[in-house]
Amino acid sequence: MADINFSKGPATSDSQGTAGPAPRAGEFRWDIIELLFFAYRDFVGDADHELEAFGFGRAHHRVMHFVYRYPGLKVADLLDVLRITKQSLGRVLKQLLDEGYIIQKTGNNDRRQRLLYATPKGEALVAKLAGLQTDRITRALRDINPEGAAAISQFLRAMIDRDDPDKVLEAIFGIGSKKPRE
Repeated sequence: MADINFSKGPATSDSQGTAGPAPRAGEFRWDIIELLFFAYRDFVGDADHELEAFGFGRAHHRVMHFVYRYPGLKVADLLDVLRITKQSLGRVLKQLLDEGYIIQKTGNNDRRQRLLYATPKGEALVAKLAGLQTDRITRALRDINPEGAAAISQFLRAMIDRDDPDKVLEAIFGIGSKKPRE
């Protein structure tokens, strides 16, 4: 195996996406890095357990979430939001369509468009998964004041890559025209 040599360490970005020097080994934020790993593991773990009963995984969850939240979402936009290829989406979407969790309609103005909608069966699954995740969030926020909750939200927004903003994020934060379902 060849050695990998870097002339200088990888650059890091601040919340505005400005590159800066990478921290030295003793300056890594292991505390936050590990908290994010474990928080993500447990946050998605509740839903993962439920999804196993359906033969579904995290990819199914992500597709169902965005299709439910943005009725009429174009397949092309879903690919952009998830940052995956058509091939990656194909198997998951086919299974959700075949099993009746999602329906697909053609666009009114462009018949080549494929618009996605959650069926009542899909809506029930999304509600179950969102309920599990909302319970975990509610427990985590129980002893945090409103200012602390706002700081958490600000931190999470700052963690999102802003170089290529997603249409969905634009809608969530009121920039885009399509609003999410409540």
